[in-house]
Order: sequence, then structure tokens, then C-alpha cells
Amino acid sequence: MCKGLAALPQTCLERAKEIKTKLGTLLQKPENAIDLIIPYPEKPEKKPDKLQKPSHDQALQWRESLDKVLVSNYGLAAFRSFLRSEFSEENIEFWMACEDLKKIKSPVKMAAKAKKIYEDFIQAEAPKEVNIDHFTKDVTLRNLVSASPTTFDLAQKRVYALMEKDSFGRFLRSDLYQELVNNASDLHRCILHGRHHS
Repeated sequence: MCKGLAALPQTCLERAKEIKTKLGTLLQKPENAIDLIIPYPEKPEKKPDKLQKPSHDQALQWRESLDKVLVSNYGLAAFRSFLRSEFSEENIEFWMACEDLKKIKSPVKMAAKAKKIYEDFIQAEAPKEVNIDHFTKDVTLRNLVSASPTTFDLAQKRVYALMEKDSFGRFLRSDLYQELVNNASDLHRCILHGRHHS
């Protein structure tokens, strides 16, 4: 019996979305076909170090603001996992790409990274297009002419505000976050209980 799309790995679904978008663009704009046929070389993702689970207090601090979540490697990974489950992972990927851009020193590498971010997240029909208004898209396109660490600041602020307003509250109410807080709380009680009886 067929289980449908839910049975496919997330990477297959993302790749299928990218291919669909590229084919649609190719059919509409054959003059851009060369960009679609010859993909940009991508560096393989390096495997992250094993993430340290937050303490009960640290997990509770995440409730204070989205910033508290994003500065924690575990928080960022948990929030990203949550967004993936809601099919809106492009928002955090865009935010992370903007943060990476700010760390680049070489103007040539910065320009290439900025172009890739724009093509992946901002331009119409981008494979991971984020939901921002036309004014922000226009400002970002003008900024792209002379790429700098601030090229995507306005767009990044808009996407951050969207995540903060919509996704963050749902993340805090999610089973993922609740289990994390409860498990950390259980561990915290065990430690206190163990100390109390020694």
C-alpha cells in the first residue's frame, strides 16, 4: 500500500520542489536555461558537532525570546527541526545564510554568497523563496549591486519578525519543546533529589 509523500525522506521532497521550480522557470524563460542546467558547485555540509542538551533553566530561558533560542546551537537545531515539520524551514535557512554572509571577509566570496542567497531565497520562484513584500525584495536587489554584510538586513529582519510572530509561539507549544523542558526538568529533579539524600 502506498503511504504517499509522507513516507519519502525530507531531502527527496526538497529536491523534488527544487526540480519542479527549475523546470517551471526553464519552460517560462529559456534564455536562463544555462543557469539551471549548470548548477553551482556546493560544498558538502559538514556534520555538526554533537549538540549538548540544554539544562532545564536554559530551556526555560528560550521562552523569553527567539534570540535566546537562536544563540543556542541546540536551540537553533530544535527550532529548525520544528520549522521543517511545518514545511517552513526556508525561513531559518535564510536567516542562517545571512548570518554566514556577515562572517565573510573576501569581497569576491561575499558577492558570490550574496548572489546565491538571492537566487535561493529572494528572487521570484526561488527554490526556497521566503515570504517578504515587494518593497523589501526591491531594496535587497538594489543592495546586491554592491554586496556587503548588510545586503540582506531588511529582508532578514522581516523573516525574523515572521518567525518570531508566527513560528516561535507554536514552537514553544510544540511537543518537541515541551518534551525537552519536561525531560530537563526530570533530570534537574533527580539531581536535586540525589543531593538531598546524600
